[in-house]
Amino acid sequence: MFLRPKTDETPPERPTKLTKRDWKDVLKRTVKEYQVDNLSDWAAALTYRGVMSLFPGILVLVALLGLTGQDTAQRAVDQVGRYAPGAVRQVVDNALTELQRGRQGAAGLVALLGVLLALWSASGYVSAFMRAANAIYDVPEGRPFWKTLPIRIGVTVVASLAITAVAMALVFTGPVAQQAGEFIGLGTGFLKVWDIVKWPIVLGVVALIFALLYWASPNARQGGWRWVTPGSLVAVLLWIIASAGFALYAANFGSYNKIYGSLAGIIVFLIWLWIGNIALLLGAELDAELHRERAVAAGHPEGEEPYMELRDEPKNKDRSDTDLR
Repeated sequence: MFLRPKTDETPPERPTKLTKRDWKDVLKRTVKEYQVDNLSDWAAALTYRGVMSLFPGILVLVALLGLTGQDTAQRAVDQVGRYAPGAVRQVVDNALTELQRGRQGAAGLVALLGVLLALWSASGYVSAFMRAANAIYDVPEGRPFWKTLPIRIGVTVVASLAITAVAMALVFTGPVAQQAGEFIGLGTGFLKVWDIVKWPIVLGVVALIFALLYWASPNARQGGWRWVTPGSLVAVLLWIIASAGFALYAANFGSYNKIYGSLAGIIVFLIWLWIGNIALLLGAELDAELHRERAVAAGHPEGEEPYMELRDEPKNKDRSDTDLR
């Protein structure tokens, strides 16, 4: 039977209120729970869902970016290709070319239906992440379908809009930024400032997407919305470091072309997605362990689960929905 956790004291309001010893315990448990919660396997499952959502997601992105011009999406891919492994850019570029070719021949209503269907398909990743988040928080899924469906669609829509904003920020560079600077009377100085300022903005938006996933996905009350969480910041940092390291390895030391031949680009892309999902899940695990530590500090018995109040109690309380499947 799944009981709501009970504590007699008020938990620390913020992670900064935790002691150094508390943080040490949090980090130890995060590493330990990585193995216990099978995060590598969950990352593989999310990678599969990510691949299945890739074309629908790009279709939605192309539709949104298409409102600002036909070449905007291509510019965004070019910017991504500067920082992601070369094979990743090739896979995304090929997908974008095929989708734009099909989109040009679609009528307005058909194109709209295609975008809606693509949005539904892309939400499959969010659905998988919701199950992974329940496993991380050690809670069963008690929310009925009519509650989880709006969550997965809503998160997908917000994430799509946020990713579009990131793409626009990446595109808004070079001649485009220079023209904007001249238009508002700032000249070339605006271009130099924007080239520096845009990166904190992009990273902030990505961290916001991660925070949204972390907040909406698990069937656990987390005490309100937070724009940025420690886990989302750590996930972004790990993702950047891991992507840079893997890009360096793939370009200089990897032998994927010799082993996989023409499939090398796809293999590199899949590994890159898997690494990114590991970073995303580790961030969620860190946030979960911070919640656990706060609950323990407020008097919740250590080791007793669940350590957070459920959003919805499962109808079948003897059945857990946190297993990987």
